[in-house]
Amino acid sequence: MASSDLSIPILSPSIPNSNNDQQAIGVDDMLRLYAGEFGPWQLRNFIFTSIAWALNALHTMVVIFADREPTWSCTAELRCSQSMCALIPGTSTAAEWGLVCDSKYKVGLVQSAFFAGSMVGAGIFGHFSDNFLGRKGTLTLTCIINTISGILTSFSPSYGAYMALRFITGISTGGLGLCAFLLATEPVGPTKRGAIGTSTFYFFSIGTILLSILAYISSSWRTLYLVSSIPSLLFLITTIPFISESLRWHLVHNNTSRAMKIIMSIAKCNGNYIPNHITLTLDHTVANESTPDQQAISSSIITVLKSPITRTRLLFVTIINLFSSVVYYGLSLNVVNLKTNLYLSVILNAIAEAPAYALTSIALRWCGRRPLTIGTMWLSGVFCVLGSLFMVDGDARMVCGVMGVFAMAATFDLLFVYTAELFPTVVRNAVLGCVTQAGQIGAIVAPLVVALGGQWPFIVFGACGLIGGVLGFYLPETFNQPLYDTMVGLEKGDLEKEKEGG
Repeated sequence: MASSDLSIPILSPSIPNSNNDQQAIGVDDMLRLYAGEFGPWQLRNFIFTSIAWALNALHTMVVIFADREPTWSCTAELRCSQSMCALIPGTSTAAEWGLVCDSKYKVGLVQSAFFAGSMVGAGIFGHFSDNFLGRKGTLTLTCIINTISGILTSFSPSYGAYMALRFITGISTGGLGLCAFLLATEPVGPTKRGAIGTSTFYFFSIGTILLSILAYISSSWRTLYLVSSIPSLLFLITTIPFISESLRWHLVHNNTSRAMKIIMSIAKCNGNYIPNHITLTLDHTVANESTPDQQAISSSIITVLKSPITRTRLLFVTIINLFSSVVYYGLSLNVVNLKTNLYLSVILNAIAEAPAYALTSIALRWCGRRPLTIGTMWLSGVFCVLGSLFMVDGDARMVCGVMGVFAMAATFDLLFVYTAELFPTVVRNAVLGCVTQAGQIGAIVAPLVVALGGQWPFIVFGACGLIGGVLGFYLPETFNQPLYDTMVGLEKGDLEKEKEGG
């Protein structure tokens, strides 16, 4: 524990002080040197905010049960003979509106509409969270919209209304995960942030397991949408009031006093102490004053495209992320085609993800990023190809699907870390935004692949995994300083040209 009578360590970066003047340091240095990088305060905050990822799973994966293949009052051989068979209404949306046979593709369209909304929502609510609403305000708004849209979905009068409401739910869900991730990781110190960020995925798996339980006790798809929306309401009432706004957001909006109250609360809860003459400032503001070269390169995707090296990296990492999304979401949704116990299949997929995240964290300590990416992509691809070789759906395909999800979940976890390391800090956010959008496109495509049925989904997923692994050979191991220097040179050259032209 630090105390006021101890000498103050040399801080870097920092704004120098003289005599009794206050010393302003960045958030990362404040956490590392005084408040604590990850203590009881951050643990509680991590748990509270990451619950939102469980809600994300409820709203995302609910279609597995709500849109499942309907129950017929006839033999399997006569399913598509409408004159001799009848759907049992209320069991699923497919039974409610006859989304079978030639209309089966409409199930995939609804699911794609949700992911399209999620892609739109990530952009909209990302802007809201950075500006006037803040992280906590945006999280509150997305939970309100999720609750209302989820409840309204249970009363959908038609297929068109159902699709529209799923699109709206997708918009709010896209912002939900983004804000939860920021609130969970921003008050964590730099050396702990990566591990904590990837740990949020565990809550998504927990939410998927909870969904299976809710689906088992629900009598119809309308009841399922109703009960799966209640946790969002409970989260609004019981949890969000105890979540603190991002101290970085307060600093960006020149509210240093509130940021200091939060950081002092963190230090107190963690058993630490912040000297009176130490205050907060934005990390990037200090860094720019300390390293003028960083001002020369802009945080733009255009800058990334100017450099042949980063342009190539962006292309391949974007395609790999798109393929991994197709496989991950596709295998998760494809359980409806396996003719096995649906509840058990969903739970097994969710359980398979947890050891994948843990093993990835361990493997990163002794195995390079590139070989691990290639290996997990290929492992998922091989199991998907094996699944396509079975002529009928059943337990064998379910096992292949579970193993495919296990390997691809590891890839998902790994790509988050790997992509961040492949590019300089100054363009990292722009790159991650681009790669995330590619992942959402893959999620939009996945339900349409699932709608093909039979062997085709496994064939497509296998091809995506194997091709994605091959593309991994074109990526380097990590980012290097010469690349940053090259990008700075490119940016400076453009600035000089502008001056000459002016």
